[in-house]
Amino acid sequence: MSKKVLILSGSPRKGGNSDLLCDEFARGAGESGNEVEKIFVRSKKVAPCNACYYCREHAGKCAIQDDMAEILDKMQAADVIVMASPVYFYSIDAQMKAVIDRSLARWTNIPDKEFYYIMTAAEDSDTVMDCTLECFRGFAACLEGAVEKGVIYGKGVYQPGDVRGTAAMQQAYEMGRAV
Repeated sequence: MSKKVLILSGSPRKGGNSDLLCDEFARGAGESGNEVEKIFVRSKKVAPCNACYYCREHAGKCAIQDDMAEILDKMQAADVIVMASPVYFYSIDAQMKAVIDRSLARWTNIPDKEFYYIMTAAEDSDTVMDCTLECFRGFAACLEGAVEKGVIYGKGVYQPGDVRGTAAMQQAYEMGRAV
């Protein structure tokens, strides 16, 4: 059965390491017959949440007029959500954090999703990514019926393209194929 796969590439660098892993995941998922869309978050206008709670009084409509409504529509329609971020000071980057925080407007309307997480870091250890992974898991824990399906660690990659030829590339492709 074909699934709708939404990939949220939080990389600030087009063609950066986490973005390349997103492309491999997409390639695998697409080859398995799934409908795949990747959003390069940096190319969208997503302002930070201002905690005005306008959304509570207006059926999930946010007071901020930017691209987040479109992203939320796609998150709601997806069966699978892939979230990717490089590690910035042991956490997710600003692009992904803005998407997570702005999901406040409709977080109760994003149930029963399968989640995959992609992370990259210059250091060559999993522990440097612990906080990043917890940020992703914390978001999903707030969503009814969310199921974690896989985690990809792109370790020891700093310069754009360093992830090419690593085990993480094959892992991203294989996880995508298994969706």
